Amino acid sequence: MATTDLTEQNFAESITDGIVLVDFWAAWCGPCRMFGPIFEKVSENHADITFGKVDTEAQQGLAAAFQITSIPTLMAFRDNILIFSQPGVLQEPQLEELIKNIRALDMDDVRRQVAEQAAAKAATGTDAASEASSN
Repeated sequence: MATTDLTEQNFAESITDGIVLVDFWAAWCGPCRMFGPIFEKVSENHADITFGKVDTEAQQGLAAAFQITSIPTLMAFRDNILIFSQPGVLQEPQLEELIKNIRALDMDDVRRQVAEQAAAKAATGTDAASEASSN
């Protein structure tokens, strides 16, 4: 499967279902040019996975939204949940291992953990607001 160009217009709908790997890159970036062919080659082995590329120069809003400060940065989403983010070049065996690990995830457990973290964060925010208003 070839890679897909992701933009602000199609990004959200692209990560909703299944596994999506996103390569944040730029044409002037040497390490990005090293990782690009690896990303493309691995995409050929996994037709069921979406391999998307975000050109950080053309899609500065997306790069800012995801706080990209170093490229290439690889992000992995599964069922609209960000489950991996790492800057730097991965070699082919590392990328294949990452995909294997993503496939093995228990997504019910991941969703439970995400809900717990959101509840804890909301509780902390509420407590802080309560304390501030009572002082």
